[in-house]
Amino acid sequence: MNMLNHCAASPRLSIAVMGAGSVGCYFGALLARAGHSVTLIGRASHMQAISQHGLRLQTATEDLNIPVTTSTEASAVAGTDVVLFCVKSTDTEAAAAQIKPHLAAHTQVLSLQNGVDNDQRLRQVLGQQPVAAAVVYVATAMAGPGHVRHFGRGELVIAPCLQGDAIAAQFSAAGIPTQVSDGVLAALWQKLIINCVYNALSALTQQPYGWLVAQQGVPAVMQDIAAECKAVALADGVQLPTSVDEAVAAIARTMPRQLSSTAQDLARSKPTEIDHLNGYVVQRGQALGIATPSNRLLLVLVQLKQIPTPKQEL
Repeated sequence: MNMLNHCAASPRLSIAVMGAGSVGCYFGALLARAGHSVTLIGRASHMQAISQHGLRLQTATEDLNIPVTTSTEASAVAGTDVVLFCVKSTDTEAAAAQIKPHLAAHTQVLSLQNGVDNDQRLRQVLGQQPVAAAVVYVATAMAGPGHVRHFGRGELVIAPCLQGDAIAAQFSAAGIPTQVSDGVLAALWQKLIINCVYNALSALTQQPYGWLVAQQGVPAVMQDIAAECKAVALADGVQLPTSVDEAVAAIARTMPRQLSSTAQDLARSKPTEIDHLNGYVVQRGQALGIATPSNRLLLVLVQLKQIPTPKQEL
């Protein structure tokens, strides 16, 4: 069934969130509250808590428990109109292979992930399935099983796709400002630069963005990181928005209390996405002959933090 016709007959969408962490839970909560059929697919501890008590959404102005369908099985994507693909970039291929046998032909898969190449990697696994990249700007964190906290923003920019306008209209009506833009690759690179500037520094210090930019020497280091990223993007043929520097600076103003996702992963001894952030810039820089010493240093420091420390013999 073509989803546009389906939407015309019924204003409600059937949506699955694959990889329901803080970002997926936040968007899923808003869509469920607006009356859409939402299924969260994630780790058993979170899904069990949500199944028993509802999804707790805590914002600056609200503290709600929202009933949402949950599953730990990839097969729960079956028959849905939209899949919000929110897994870590390290898990893209494996998670795509899990959902592939269960996707309906009309299902639109939206990649709500960090990094600039996840949509390409999804297409390599999913073949002819409709896939589109989305740029996510939201500050969230899981405060406990089934409990997501929202600290700021929450808009989406999605690449042009057959169902794009219909999805954008439904999401916007649900309180998720969404636009369709043919500048998504440039926007993904802009977000990559933001992530490269903030994520590792926040992770290594375990401090939020507002604190970071107030420390002596940090703004200059951030400029060095961003300059390397911009040089790689330019050499890679990406035309960055003229607003990229302002966008980088704005993050600390709009999300001053936010710890990066990399910081949250390190704090929980979980694998990080650093290889797909600063690591991607280093990799592309090597291929294009662009030096990236600041990004390489951050990549290695975060990688070192991920190595289990052996106990010292007394």
